[in-house]
Amino acid sequence: MKNLAVKYFLSGYSCSESVVRAAIEKGYVPEEILPAATAFSGGMGVRCLCGAVAGAQIVIGTIFGRNDKERDGMKARQLSKELCEKFMQKYQVNCCKVLSKGFEFHSPERKQHCCNMVHDSSEILENILKENLIKA
Repeated sequence: MKNLAVKYFLSGYSCSESVVRAAIEKGYVPEEILPAATAFSGGMGVRCLCGAVAGAQIVIGTIFGRNDKERDGMKARQLSKELCEKFMQKYQVNCCKVLSKGFEFHSPERKQHCCNMVHDSSEILENILKENLIKA
């Protein structure tokens, strides 16, 4: 999944869209959720939460979030926290502004730099999904 996400990111999808698109291709979530990821691109447009992390959160919420039937959303919150903690173990922060500090936002150098976050958030996400979908 991580290589797919990077491929999508380098081909024109945003960071958040790339993570969600890879999860769609791997069969984790339906294609209909892709447009929701667009709003989380570039740190929600204001370079706040890393879009790659946000995209992973969208996937977690889609699979484990509240559905007013059998799921109350607690699992989604737990796994979202786990994803952020693992991401921050590597990067110390999950803020787009901090992660991309020193790069012009639309530069090829920043795009290449952000491939690391897209790769790593996708890898963390897929590990969480594999572990928790087996248990589900």
